[in-house]
Amino acid sequence: MSNKIIISRLYNLLLPYKYQFLIAMFAALVVAALSGAQAYMVKPLLDKIFFERNTYFLAILPFALVALFAVKAFFYGLNFYLLEKIGQTVIREMRSKVFEHIHMQSLSFFHKTPTGELISRIIADINYMQGAVSTVVVGLLRDFLQVIFLLIVIFTMNWKLAMLSIIFLPAAAIPIVKFGQAFRRISTRMQEETAVVSNIVHESITGVPVVKAFSMEHYESKRFSKQIGKLFDTIMEDARYRRIQHPLMEVIGGIGMALIIWFGGKDVIAGNSTPGTFFAFLTALVMIYEPIKAVSKINSTVQQGLAAAARVFNLLDQTPEIVSKPDALPLEPFHQSIALHKLQFSYDGKHPVLKDINLTVPAGEILAIVGPSGSGKTSLANLIPRFFDIEKGSLRIDGVDIRDVTLQSLRDQIAIVTQQTILFNDTIRNNIAYGDLNKPEEDIRNAADAAHALKFIEALPEGFDTVIGESGIKLSGGERQRLSIARAILKNAPILVLDEATSALDTESEREVQRALENLMKNRTTFVIAHRLSTIKNADRIIVIKGGRIVEEGTHDDLLRLEGEYEMLYNMQYRD
Repeated sequence: MSNKIIISRLYNLLLPYKYQFLIAMFAALVVAALSGAQAYMVKPLLDKIFFERNTYFLAILPFALVALFAVKAFFYGLNFYLLEKIGQTVIREMRSKVFEHIHMQSLSFFHKTPTGELISRIIADINYMQGAVSTVVVGLLRDFLQVIFLLIVIFTMNWKLAMLSIIFLPAAAIPIVKFGQAFRRISTRMQEETAVVSNIVHESITGVPVVKAFSMEHYESKRFSKQIGKLFDTIMEDARYRRIQHPLMEVIGGIGMALIIWFGGKDVIAGNSTPGTFFAFLTALVMIYEPIKAVSKINSTVQQGLAAAARVFNLLDQTPEIVSKPDALPLEPFHQSIALHKLQFSYDGKHPVLKDINLTVPAGEILAIVGPSGSGKTSLANLIPRFFDIEKGSLRIDGVDIRDVTLQSLRDQIAIVTQQTILFNDTIRNNIAYGDLNKPEEDIRNAADAAHALKFIEALPEGFDTVIGESGIKLSGGERQRLSIARAILKNAPILVLDEATSALDTESEREVQRALENLMKNRTTFVIAHRLSTIKNADRIIVIKGGRIVEEGTHDDLLRLEGEYEMLYNMQYRD
């Protein structure tokens, strides 16, 4: 993405604040004009007071200077505050926009993108953008106007010396451009290394039980240190360029200043110019050089911001793979059947995970799905809420293809309970009511009671107001699972997907959860993916998937009599 495109998109972000921006520009204009006046006042200060010893100017100039500095300070503060507010507001909205955009992505996006990288985009990259937007918007505009007014002053004072000084401006610009290219390259690499650091931190902290169980603390520390080393090397490369850039700018400025003093001094000695005129010229020239030096100092920050903006805009340009059609209609309340016809699905478009699936599930049926690991059970379940799109065939609810209805109306009619319980670092109440936080207290209590969770919730010191920690770490596995079941009960969706909902639990917890699941499945069309076959004996129907195909179908007893794949799975669990 080119700088022109990035800057154009940043400009569009600033456009809604054009009126505040115009006020800030006016303030910057006043500051720049008064900076020029400050430089110009050096001439009467020296000529009239120190050389001509004029008491009138001695009486007036100090008060004029105080007034000038006071007015300049007011408008400087106004300019700074308005532009800082605009910059910070843009960054705040950008963060919210990126966060919202990430959550709009399809499930496949999260399979391909590391969590640490996404965290880095929202935190680190937008921080770099903040530095660039604030620095550019706050500093460069004001500095540019200041240079314009000071150039007017020096051309008014001595146009020959002004022309000589102008020659050195391109010389000062060359290192800014050259170093800018290096800073952009280094900054991109720095942000990539930061994203990897972020990902390692996220993985090692979320996986700390495994790290400790395998005594891999030292290994994780070495892995982290190695990555931090790479980031350190990149940062030091940036520092080496900064080390050269600033002294080089000082040398160029020093040479220019020396030549100006030599030529200007000759003019004063020859009587072609007054000392006041020369020192006013010199003051204006020094004041011009300061903004130019400031550009060189902030160049690295700007390049970091542009590189970060490119990464953020690239993320925002990614469109979700699964969206509602423009003409999609809401799905009517489910009441008949779910039908899969000649369905085929793959994650990569090359290797089918499910092949030629034909299945009809009438409303109210409990359908169990079993099969060896990797056979496609979870993939089939993920197609019902349209987490992924099928490649061939169709999946219809009450005769309507799910690709023809809105995603929200489809997912509103489906509740999911998975093996990996997803809870948030919030209160028990908000975790149960997730999806509709305005649910009445009575409904939340009834859902907890139906999920056999009310007893342990009320035993907690703060009851439903208990904050359960990240991923519900303060609760046991069975308690966490019962909260997720309570959440599904409260949603009251007609279609239910249970994906290995009890496989990670001990026998006692499984018994409690199983009772909760029985309450949850009442009067619902249920897809049960089960590893423990004991949990599905009472299912209305069982299908066996192997190699992505349905190979057997029937009740528990029917399938045992077939002496096929199901009996083999059953015997593997219960042969003892």
